[in-house]
Amino acid sequence: MVEDTGISVVIVEDQEIARVGLKVILEANYGIKVVGVAQDGQEAVATALALKPNVVLMDIGLPVLNGIEATKQIKTDSPDQRIIMLTSHDDDRHVFAALSAGADGYCLKEAPSQQLVMAIKAVAEGVAWLDPGIAGRVLRSIGTGGKDREDEKANPASTLSSRELDVLRLVVDGSTNQEIADKLVLSVETVKTHMRHIMEKLAVSDRTQAAVKAMREGLI
Repeated sequence: MVEDTGISVVIVEDQEIARVGLKVILEANYGIKVVGVAQDGQEAVATALALKPNVVLMDIGLPVLNGIEATKQIKTDSPDQRIIMLTSHDDDRHVFAALSAGADGYCLKEAPSQQLVMAIKAVAEGVAWLDPGIAGRVLRSIGTGGKDREDEKANPASTLSSRELDVLRLVVDGSTNQEIADKLVLSVETVKTHMRHIMEKLAVSDRTQAAVKAMREGLI
């Protein structure tokens, strides 16, 4: 008989086979109790807030409300709720948008079940967890040298204009240049100019590093 871990989970996944498979694997093999499921982002918010599980397993590509927006809403109403993004997306845009939304963990669907359970246990205990491949990219993006540490003392946010901060917030949210232009009613070329100035002021070489530095230092 599998020992009960005392960890409760809500699974948010729009594919029924995936939901059922996860539930069986977690309960039968690892003693993790699935107390609820949701098929879309809106249902995920309601279920997580009502049941308050130890961990929510959240897909990103959900109908009605995507997983990133659902995570933001849950974290707004229940900041202590622990959420793991369980998704097939491994690109920087989704990773940093998820972390910006407040996700406590990021695990790829193709990961072995033991790795997912490791992530669940870590996040349930209050420890952030990233898929090893993604963690490596995040650390490389954050990578700081002596000059960067000196620059941190100067509070780079104070040198950014209000419009540059608007652009940076949308970068952290995972928006493309075109999406930023549409939301701020700017031309794409103007957005690119703002991005160039932001990267110069933050002493980073690309938008991913800008997003990571903004999150790490609480610039926005």
